[in-house]
Formats: sequence, structure tokens, C-alpha cells
Amino acid sequence: MSEPTARKHTALPKARILIEALPWLTRHHGKTVVIKFGGNAMVDDELKAAFAQDVVFLRHAGLRPVVVHGGGPQISAQLDRHGLVSEFKAGLRVTTDEAMDVVRMVLAGQVQRELVGLLNRHGPLAVGMTGEDAHLMSATKHFAEIDGEQVDIGRVGQITEIDTGAVQALLDDGRIPVVSSIARSADDGHVYNVNADTAAAALAVALGAETLVVLTDVEGLYADWPNSDDVISKLTASQLEKLLPELASGMVPKMEGCLYAVRHGVTTARVLDGRVPHAILLEIFTDEGIGTMVLPDGTVIDQRDKGGMGSKGHQDNQGDKGEDQ
Repeated sequence: MSEPTARKHTALPKARILIEALPWLTRHHGKTVVIKFGGNAMVDDELKAAFAQDVVFLRHAGLRPVVVHGGGPQISAQLDRHGLVSEFKAGLRVTTDEAMDVVRMVLAGQVQRELVGLLNRHGPLAVGMTGEDAHLMSATKHFAEIDGEQVDIGRVGQITEIDTGAVQALLDDGRIPVVSSIARSADDGHVYNVNADTAAAALAVALGAETLVVLTDVEGLYADWPNSDDVISKLTASQLEKLLPELASGMVPKMEGCLYAVRHGVTTARVLDGRVPHAILLEIFTDEGIGTMVLPDGTVIDQRDKGGMGSKGHQDNQGDKGEDQ
């Protein structure tokens, strides 16, 4: 009798984990989730593999995941090889015509291909596309605002329109769309570099997604950095809006994306630490949750739920460096 008892006790923790996930599985079943892939999660081999497993798990658990990626570290490395300088203004990459050729090559030909390959180790699931494909994303030239002035930062675009037809068709066919954040302009025909955080938020809204998930290199939004390393677990859109002027420049596009999403129909937006293996599963399918969740105004936040507003965390830096585009 000792052997079955030992087996039963060994398996019990696994059963408890599955049962804990059940209400979250039920809640999210059939829902679309847009995931912005970036930061260390996209340069560390183990984290990349864990990310791919998470996304495939979501798909097999009945969700409809869509991945949007930038490629900051890879773009910077390739620009260095070409002798081109990487420069950022207001958290956005200054993109010359020469740099744009490199951006397009790296995003669509390197980062996207690798991610599609990792996902497809688990089956014929992932399909890569860019914002150019089937007019998924249209853009116009974006000027950075610095000290109240409009500054030309080259071939950087802001999204003007999204046609979700191709993505919806892939989702309906059970596929996982993997989208590179570049878009063509209807005005001048040029291809533009679009911030991946902004692109993910806009796509989440257009798809009527349940959730926007943004991976970054910090634990979430800090309540009082550098005086405290408490992470805000939940806050409303209005609370976030008040904090925006105080944020590090690299975090601004992420949090603005979250704000835009929840104010335009997305139920929740979450900023997660991509340095934590399986961060997505920990956030979506466990009671504790990690990172920072942004909710629409009018939501009653239970401080005891998913860690409250000030769960403790250790930080390495204040915010993402803005190298996701």
C-alpha cells in the first residue's frame, strides 16, 4: 500500500495547481490576448523557450493569443555592425532611411523568424506577418515631442488604421499570429518603424481583446521609486494617468499603451517582468499574480486580490530602456 500512497502524495501538488488555474481558465476561455514580447525575454534562450511554451499553453487552454514584437537589442546590434548610431529621443528610436532598412530586415527576417520557429516546435501554430501584410497596420509619420516642441525622428510612424481581417482569419483557423511592428503609410508609401508597445495596444483594441500583456525588464510599476521598491499590483486608468509624467522615458510607451487599451474596451492591461520564466502563466492562471495590472476607471480594486497595490519586489532599475523599437 505504501507505493500508491507515495504516488498520490507526489501528484497532489500538481493537482492543486491545476485546480487553482480552473477559474482563470474558465474566465479566459475563447478570449483574445495580445502579448507584447520584448526585453530580456527576447534575448535569453531559456526565457525565449519559456515564452514560447506559455503562448502555446494559452492556445491549447482555449485562449486566442496574438504576439507583437519589437527587436530593440537585435536592431541596435545590427546597426552597430553597419556603423550606424543608435539614438533615442523621448523613448523612441531615431530612424533614418538607412536605419529603416536594418529595422525591417531584423524584425521581419530575424526576430520574427526565430519566434515563429520556437512556437512551431510545438505544432503547426505560428504564422509570421508584419504590419504591412494585408494592410494590418497603416501609419503616418510621427514627431516626438520634447520640451513642448515637435522633433523629427525620421522613419518613425504612428498608427492611423488597423485592418484585423488577416489576424482574425488566422485566429479562427487556430493559428498564433506573430506580428512585427512595422507599417506602411498610405500618405507617402514609406515603411515606418512603429513602437511595439504602441502597436500591441492598438491591435488589442482593434481585436476587442480581453487582455493586453506587456513584457518588460522590471517587476512592474514602482509606487515610489527610488525611495521604495514596492510594486503597484493594480491601479485604474485615472491613477495611471496621474503617474505618467513621473515615469522613466522607456516606460512611457508601455504605460501609455496600457492606458489607451483599457480606455478603449480592453478589460485589463498588464505589465510583467519578462525576466521571470513563465511570467505569463503566473499572471493569468494563479491567484497571486505578478507585475502591474491596469483596469478601467470605475473598477473596484480589492487590495487583497492578486497582491494588492503594494506587493514587495526587488528592482534592478526604474524602467525599461525603451529599446523595443
